[in-house]
Amino acid sequence: MDASYTLISGPPPLADYLRLRRDSGLTPKNPEQGAGAIAGSWSACHVVDEHGTPVAMGRTIGDGGWYFHIADIATDPSHQRRGIGRRIVEWLVEDVRSRAPEGAYVTLVGDPPGQRLYRSLGFEDVAPSLGMARRT
Repeated sequence: MDASYTLISGPPPLADYLRLRRDSGLTPKNPEQGAGAIAGSWSACHVVDEHGTPVAMGRTIGDGGWYFHIADIATDPSHQRRGIGRRIVEWLVEDVRSRAPEGAYVTLVGDPPGQRLYRSLGFEDVAPSLGMARRT
């Protein structure tokens, strides 16, 4: 990530959270869902460009003890391939490492576009486990 970008501890404003999810290809969420996600995060960070506009984000959900899940890694398409996503994941992992008890377990869902990045940062497939989901 070059010096024209600044990483900021904390989530982006709600409108930017929703925009970054949508524009980066993540499932769009409504304002109520976004507000709950931001409020329920264990930690978060975002990156702004030279104009102060949020261009990327990520957050961690966790119990504060041993289990943490990295979510919402999203970079505006016009700012991708510049090391911003890598810097966000590194920051989130370091935040868990520095504040959680030793032995914390950090997970994420590695969609195909991000799998190479996540593997390069030490994440491994959890096979034979299979991620599962249910919507209510």
